[in-house]
Amino acid sequence: MMEGMAGLEGVEEPRQQGHLTAARWTPAVEDERTRTELDTFGDPAEGEVKLPSLGESAGTARRLALWVVQRKWGLSPQVSEFAVLLVSELVGNAVRHTGARVFGLKMLRRRGWIRIEVRDPSRGLPCLMPVSETDVSGRGLFLVDKLSDRWGVDLLPRGKTTWFEMRVVDRER
Repeated sequence: MMEGMAGLEGVEEPRQQGHLTAARWTPAVEDERTRTELDTFGDPAEGEVKLPSLGESAGTARRLALWVVQRKWGLSPQVSEFAVLLVSELVGNAVRHTGARVFGLKMLRRRGWIRIEVRDPSRGLPCLMPVSETDVSGRGLFLVDKLSDRWGVDLLPRGKTTWFEMRVVDRER
């Protein structure tokens, strides 16, 4: 289990390819917590939700993303695991590096793809840095680059949107 990362209670660490562990929905406590957060902030699949730029908001963003990907969209455990991890990385960058009071989270789905966006008021661009096995930080965009199918940054008149997209298998419902 991941220690020290708010909101990852009950979500196991991602493992290397071939040894994946599914992100798991934990019992009623997490369901109730997520319901409260949906009531408070809204559903990021219905429109952008604004979250305070605090460390605790990373946990909220992960829970909202997990709820949308698993419960609402019914996607695979691997997609859920990767989406939650990458949301955490983008939110962490928005909280740590932008000086924003709030950031936005939005999740979109179209046939065969999901797209997750984090918007903040800074126009400073994130930088993909080379990483080594011994690095203990600076891996966020490296993970986004490796685990998503596409990612990028859209500059806005006031700020930017950092996003990633993942291919998904659409199931017949």
